[in-house]
Amino acid sequence: MTKVEHRILVNVPVSVAYNQWTQFEDFPHFMNGIKKVTQLSDDRLEWVADIAGVRRKWEAKILEQIPDKKVSWAATEGATNAGEVTFEDLGGGQTSVRLILEYEPEGLVEKIGDKLNVVERQTKNDLERFKELIEAEGYASGAWRGTIEGVPGTPGVEEADASRGDSGKAGVSGKVVAAGVAAAAAAVGVAAAATGKKSEDAEVVETDVELTTPVDTVTVAEEDITGAAGTPGSVDEPLMTDVRDPDVDPTLRGDSPDRY
Repeated sequence: MTKVEHRILVNVPVSVAYNQWTQFEDFPHFMNGIKKVTQLSDDRLEWVADIAGVRRKWEAKILEQIPDKKVSWAATEGATNAGEVTFEDLGGGQTSVRLILEYEPEGLVEKIGDKLNVVERQTKNDLERFKELIEAEGYASGAWRGTIEGVPGTPGVEEADASRGDSGKAGVSGKVVAAGVAAAAAAVGVAAAATGKKSEDAEVVETDVELTTPVDTVTVAEEDITGAAGTPGSVDEPLMTDVRDPDVDPTLRGDSPDRY
């Protein structure tokens, strides 16, 4: 189990900050990696995310929702996570927004990402983008002021127990191999830096490499090859050339002298 907690100050009244947060289907506008959020009912949400190349899908139940105060949730299936967002009115048009999230990483890529604090940095950046979004607009895109009375307090992964055992409904995208290799390489690099020396048990294997000189090839045009019967391209018989030695008496070869 991993727990992250972040707090941020937004320069809008608490009702504006809270109302915007209740627009769950707008989350992809400021949450990096969140591809889609579908509100199935007042207290049920379906999430689709792509984090570090791993596609995740889960459903969450809103356990408690109090206008201008709090929204808490826990996964009911898919990726195991739970948490809450609280809103505190600081007066003067300022609001403190605090996010607490607990989750269980699954699979090699997520576990390596967890060691590298990927989710912690991402949630912090998500809050900063929420601040930029709401302060730039100055008003919420919508609001739901209903109350859901359920489990009080801050929920943890124990409230998401129903989501365990299904591997988070994870689907692997085309980027997962590259992400996994990069993360594994980073982990190996850290381990190598920590070791700082070659293992004494390492065995060095030497071998001789024989270099050969490449052989030049000659391309012969087809029309330059004439077979015994004068057919181009035939190589059944070796090519013969009538070469005469000028030092040999032509009469000894049986040639007529008047040809020369």
